Amino acid sequence: MASGTRPPLSCHQHHKLAIHQLSTSTYNSNPFPSLIIPKSSISLPTTHERKHPSYAKTREAREPHLQRLHNLCDSGNLNDALNLVNSQFQNGVVSSPDNTKDAIGVLLQACGLHKDIEVGRKLHAMVSASLWFHNDVVLNTRIISMYSMCGFPSESRSVFDAVKQKNLFLYNALLSGYARNELFRDAISLFLQLLSTTELLPDNFTLPCVIKACSGLLDVELGETIHALALKLRVFSDSFVGNALIAMYGKCGFVESAVKVFETMPQRNLVSWNSLMYVYSENAVFGGCYGLFMGMLNEGEGLVPDAATIVTVIPVCAAQGEVKLGMALHCLALKLGLSEEMMVKNSIVDMYLKCGYLPEARVLFDGNSEKNVVSWNTVIGGYAKEGDCRGVFELLREMQREQKVKVNEVTLLNVLPTCFEELHLLRMKELHSYSLRHGFQNDVLLANAFVAAYAKCGSLDCAERVFLGMEAKTVSSWNALISAHVQNGFPRRALDLFLVMTDSGLAPDWFTIGSLLLACARLKFICCGKEIHGFMLRNGLELDEFMGISLLSFYIQCDKILPAKLIFDKMENKSLVCWNTMITGFSQNELPRETLETFRQMLSCGVQPQDIAIMGILGACSQVSALRLGKEVHAFALRGHLTADTFVTCALIDMYAKCGCMEQSQNIFDRVSEQDEAVWNVIIAGYGIHGYGQKAIELFELMQNKGCKPDSFTFIGVLMACNHAGLVTEGLNYLDQMQSLYGVKPRLEHYACVVDMLGRAGQLNEALKLVNEMPDEPDSGIWSSLLSSCRNYRDLDIGEEVSKKLLELEPHKAENYVLLSNLYAGLGKWDEVRKVRQRMKEIGLHKDAGCSWIEIGGKVYRFLVGDRSLLEFKKIQQTWIKLEKKISKIGYKPDTSCVLHDLEEEDKIKTLRNHSEKIAISFGLLNTTKGTTLRVCKNLRICVDCHNAMKLVSKVVERDILVRDNKRFHHFKSGLCICGDYW
Repeated sequence: MASGTRPPLSCHQHHKLAIHQLSTSTYNSNPFPSLIIPKSSISLPTTHERKHPSYAKTREAREPHLQRLHNLCDSGNLNDALNLVNSQFQNGVVSSPDNTKDAIGVLLQACGLHKDIEVGRKLHAMVSASLWFHNDVVLNTRIISMYSMCGFPSESRSVFDAVKQKNLFLYNALLSGYARNELFRDAISLFLQLLSTTELLPDNFTLPCVIKACSGLLDVELGETIHALALKLRVFSDSFVGNALIAMYGKCGFVESAVKVFETMPQRNLVSWNSLMYVYSENAVFGGCYGLFMGMLNEGEGLVPDAATIVTVIPVCAAQGEVKLGMALHCLALKLGLSEEMMVKNSIVDMYLKCGYLPEARVLFDGNSEKNVVSWNTVIGGYAKEGDCRGVFELLREMQREQKVKVNEVTLLNVLPTCFEELHLLRMKELHSYSLRHGFQNDVLLANAFVAAYAKCGSLDCAERVFLGMEAKTVSSWNALISAHVQNGFPRRALDLFLVMTDSGLAPDWFTIGSLLLACARLKFICCGKEIHGFMLRNGLELDEFMGISLLSFYIQCDKILPAKLIFDKMENKSLVCWNTMITGFSQNELPRETLETFRQMLSCGVQPQDIAIMGILGACSQVSALRLGKEVHAFALRGHLTADTFVTCALIDMYAKCGCMEQSQNIFDRVSEQDEAVWNVIIAGYGIHGYGQKAIELFELMQNKGCKPDSFTFIGVLMACNHAGLVTEGLNYLDQMQSLYGVKPRLEHYACVVDMLGRAGQLNEALKLVNEMPDEPDSGIWSSLLSSCRNYRDLDIGEEVSKKLLELEPHKAENYVLLSNLYAGLGKWDEVRKVRQRMKEIGLHKDAGCSWIEIGGKVYRFLVGDRSLLEFKKIQQTWIKLEKKISKIGYKPDTSCVLHDLEEEDKIKTLRNHSEKIAISFGLLNTTKGTTLRVCKNLRICVDCHNAMKLVSKVVERDILVRDNKRFHHFKSGLCICGDYW
């Protein structure tokens, strides 16, 4: 391109340049002197007609057939109206052409309003065939409007193009049709065509249509140019132009410009005030909206709010949860006689629903005798957001029984999020079938919703079929399918779909990234997740709240707490969800001290914890048996009215159970008004870990008598109770009955409980037989449990067979080698022990150190095996030696077989003294008053020596001692343990 030569303008730039040149030209009062349009040549519509399109009925008193025609049109009997017009056309076109023309115009208007394209086309044919009317500008204008109102803008254009002598009314009619049908670029092109004529000049009807097109294109620059043109043409003073500009600036997000137009308008009508209120509302300037509403009432030159005012301000109340203000507007609507208007009724119902006042909304809805589809969709959507599935389906059934309304796309979009269980699948398929029968298959939003809903119901096949049947797949469509596979346990397939998506030319958005991180977390694909993290860093997305939370969740689920904490610390504005995620992450990774510390930081930052944080902190209290802290959190939950939440209730029952307070757990359980499966499951499991097998079974039977159906988790609790209580026969019976009697398919967790139960009872051959006959491939947990039992009963043959299977599955887990080493050590095979430990060293594995926690005065203390870093270590050690002497007098003898090292006997005794639970008990005795119950939590199984010692210590110090290891609960009292030495 030569220097100084301007590049060619794009089509859009041509548009702006042409309009700008016109807007900057200087016009006289008559810019086109040669253009003279006789005022008598066409009847101009009045202002009232512009607002409410209808035909003046000036002849109705003299012409009865016009009155009859209006009656037929108003009632929707357009075919009868057509017969009447046809009769008039055949008989009176020569004698009374004006009457015939008026009749055709009335019916064309009615066809547009009722969207009756068939009758409209017949009228068009009638006009086209008539020598009198085929070139009539007024009727052709009405025909253009009719086609546009019926949704056929291309036919409008054909009529327009066929008229040789075009006037401004024809242009305005087609412009209005393009704007109505959202053909905004076509509207701009037509406007340019109008500007290119030398005879016609845009007026105050033209510009609002063009401004609406700018609004639809979100092209504020072009809108500003039209604004300048309106000022040059001196039509800005017209309220239609000003109101259109307010709406355009508001939709483009330029609130200040909209306010400036409003303030500079020479004359403001009610639509002007309503338009600016709507701009404030849509741009979330809720205070501005309400302030303007009050200003209109006080300074609005006698303006009285209409239905549009009410439906504009009411959503502000809904958005802010201001139900009292909403009630005041409801009263105002009643006072002004507006409450019976359909859109006002719907907006008031919507406000009550969004503020959580379902009963009030339902009363208004039921009292509405003429409900339209918006009424039904509003109330169904409200119930759906409240999670009331039963209410949603009941309303849907009532709606389907109605004759005047039909379920539409919005209805289905409201209903589908409530389909999230397998039992909803049949109902959802019915809805899908309905959508196909009614031609909704091309609605992308609805198709995406069906993909997501099928996925939630566990039907991936149906989700994929819907996806494959979509003609145009958007990023949201791919997101729905990718998320569906992640939710249903197919994360690898989700990653494969992502690659297909990128190959199709679509770029991921923030939702895609979130789903991919979740997929990587499920697969423990650290490297892949880090690559996504790098992508986020390069695109500045890391500290976005949603992305930040997704990253936190990824690292937490991959057990990478350090990078998760680093990301959390970098986030400047931590939302409640961020705090919840971090607290839950620490709790799930069994880091109770970090959980409690983060909770304290959360409170110090002024963030009020909700149910999720409460559950996380209660879980941390459970992990370390921190009863005092648990009680404080319970009190906090009571003050915050959070205990009504079922999940919080379950967490409280679990916390008290794991802190050894089954009586308190039972009290909370008894106070629950609606005891669902989750509440029953947690109380049964609580009794199970304490070894109260018969009590757990009694509750299981009571649960069924109360009409509550056991699920998979129920049987985990029951089988665990049988395991810890030694109820082998009962446990085997429940396993056999799960599928046949209760319809619950046994999973690996259930088999693991029974294998552990058989192994604990010494029935190792039976346990191995069960493992080999399982329908599913046993996981490492089952083999690990069986190997532990082989160690306890010193069965080398089965133990070595089991260890081979275990090490094949998990060759890089230290615990597996430790179990095998302990098996050899228990049998005195020290050479084999050394070989196993050498193998661990070569791989780079280290045994987890024994660790115990004790809570004293609301503070949690942690002790490691032989931890000499403690300031009070010598005092603690001396305390235990004194205890050892006392319990030796009543039968204690150190069980050195628990020392799994080849040491001298004296060294073995010293090693036993350094077990973490003994250090914790000694510390507790030193720092608590006489009679205080000591609660200790341990990360490993308590050894026989510590168990025997604790029984006798509880007797000599006259205290209850509770120790919870990684298997079960031990309650030592007066020289005995509730486990009956069976653990």
